Amino acid sequence: MKSVVNVAAVAAFASFVLAKEKPVDEELSRTVYQSGLRHMEIMNHKETFWAGRREQGIFDSTQHKSMDAAVPYVPCVNGLAELEAGNPLYTFNCSGLDLYDFQSHADLGSPTGEGAGSWGWTSPDGREFMAIGQSDGAAFLEITTEGKMVYLGRLPKYSAAQPSLWREMKGYKNYMVIGSEATNHGVQFFDMTKLLTIDPAKPVTFSDADAYHFAGLPTGRSHTVQVNEEKNYAVASGSQPRTDKCKSGLIFIDLTDMKNLKSPGCASADGYVHDAQCLVYRGPDTKYVGTDICYGYNEDTLTIYNVTNKAAATIISRTSYEGAAYTHQGWVLDTEWQQYLVLDDEYDEYDKVGPGAAGYPVTYIWDISSLEKPKQTGYYSAKVKGIDHNQFINGDFAYQSNYGGGLHILDISSIPSDPTGKGVKEVAHFDIYPEDDEDNGGGIIDFVGTWSHYPYFKSGYIIINTIERGVYVVKRS
Repeated sequence: MKSVVNVAAVAAFASFVLAKEKPVDEELSRTVYQSGLRHMEIMNHKETFWAGRREQGIFDSTQHKSMDAAVPYVPCVNGLAELEAGNPLYTFNCSGLDLYDFQSHADLGSPTGEGAGSWGWTSPDGREFMAIGQSDGAAFLEITTEGKMVYLGRLPKYSAAQPSLWREMKGYKNYMVIGSEATNHGVQFFDMTKLLTIDPAKPVTFSDADAYHFAGLPTGRSHTVQVNEEKNYAVASGSQPRTDKCKSGLIFIDLTDMKNLKSPGCASADGYVHDAQCLVYRGPDTKYVGTDICYGYNEDTLTIYNVTNKAAATIISRTSYEGAAYTHQGWVLDTEWQQYLVLDDEYDEYDKVGPGAAGYPVTYIWDISSLEKPKQTGYYSAKVKGIDHNQFINGDFAYQSNYGGGLHILDISSIPSDPTGKGVKEVAHFDIYPEDDEDNGGGIIDFVGTWSHYPYFKSGYIIINTIERGVYVVKRS
């Protein structure tokens, strides 16, 4: 099913030219994006698509065999990692990444599976733990020094909520912050130190009482969550409905007293925020050094906020770009010198607009030297067809979950000297969805495969959460 909305308005707006920032088309923004029409269309498509796959049994993760713990790892050799020799469903296209483990959602404690967000936590003594989003809750794992997953238990969805494939999380100090699109879910705050003494032979299923809970969202729903650890707050973004006073914008949660979670305010001026990154600004724009900033990925714009006063947040700039179909998520290259960021658009490949018209995931590059006048300077196009979803930066590398295309790692070290993107190079990839390998361009342009990953462990292990199968552990060769 292709989009009805994009046939006229979005396609015209995002006609292909050299990637460039542009003023917001206010009429299009009001009628298509701020109205919720575009988001509702995308959500409806995904829900219908996933419901069909659920009915076909594709989401039954018991059909996928977990990796035998006796196998130390599966090397990537001549572009393939063969977990099961001769079986195309267990043979993964790869480059520069070896497979250390795979565990199905069923073997990670979830009868429903359906993976979504994920995030990691490292204990003070260096042990590495993961929270894995599934439609019925969050699974907790420890990653051993050998790169194996050890299931420790789970925090089910909040008891008043229904299962939802949309479950996102971020880490705040020793807490995991968990939100969901499920009505009445709210935001859970789970203390990961509870995992330190669990016997893996006796996994623990926690309850509502084992996590702090923020119930101050309009209907309990959020699309994504963010944290600013330096300033001790969390954010729930995309909370419905849009008619609420916060208009589905950034809803702030004060974390100075975990036993008394309160919201000091919200940023509603640009309406719905799909995702964001909130940081104390450090960078070349001297006017804003030390300011509490949120970079908002707001459906058709990059919107930069001054959120120093949570009760009266303001917009610094609001900028669109050639190819904007659905501004999804992004990350700054360097939190200590915020001069550039990369942004992904979830629907430009699907709608065949702008640089994404050919169907290859596009990474948009922005120069944010001036927060008031950000410049979209270039882009990088992936080599395998698909849709980009979530990306994170660690050092000189961008780690990207590109749905059916799997995990892709880009060397972005050239961007400060050449922000056109011409110097960006892919250095590694691991395709976790072999079902679409024979499609034209090497991948399917739809919502399958990997939703998220976590690339920040000191060990170098990268954890990949997938919708259908389960969780993979890979590491650079």
